[in-house]
Amino acid sequence: MSDRSARVSQTRASRADWLQVALDSLVSEGVDNVKVLSLAQKLEVSRSSFYWFFRSRGDLLEQLLAHWRETNTKAIVDSASLPASTIIDAVLNIFTSWVDERFFDPRLDFAIREWARRSGHVRRAVDQADDARVEAIKSMFQRHGYTERDAFMRARVLYFMQIGYYSLDLEEPLSTRLSYVGDYLRVYTGREPDAAVVARFAKTIQARIGSRSRH
Repeated sequence: MSDRSARVSQTRASRADWLQVALDSLVSEGVDNVKVLSLAQKLEVSRSSFYWFFRSRGDLLEQLLAHWRETNTKAIVDSASLPASTIIDAVLNIFTSWVDERFFDPRLDFAIREWARRSGHVRRAVDQADDARVEAIKSMFQRHGYTERDAFMRARVLYFMQIGYYSLDLEEPLSTRLSYVGDYLRVYTGREPDAAVVARFAKTIQARIGSRSRH
């Protein structure tokens, strides 16, 4: 028994426990394996306790979709809306949400997109999320003086390139990813980034990720 399972089994599992184990199952095993009985077995609690918090498996799945919207989509929309003195700083705000998985979980995004291949309802939710994310990034570019058309195209290139990066499951060391930041900024914005700004961003991200890995 894992430490977490032991702690849960000593008391009744909470709604947060059910959601977390369901999210873990969705990401690692796919939506078909998000089943009440298997989740109860992982939590080492009675299956009946599930119904204290959820009406049905369908209700749980809707809560997983809501969690995804309130984490991954919100992370991008909020980052694109942050105040920034330059477009370079604005794009770096978005980069921050993508590099640090506390803000944007790429594995969850991929799992939701896999689920969407088999569900029209989830497909529509993904399409709506993509539209909202692109619109937020487009508005960000427009605030920095880009025309509507130019802002829209740059937003699509920036966003869908990153989603494609996750979909391909590219494995790169953090140092390699950070070494490309200046080039990405130049491509996405059409502006020359200040080397000191790029270096400061890289140092901040390395410190943040390093701090998390030590805990």
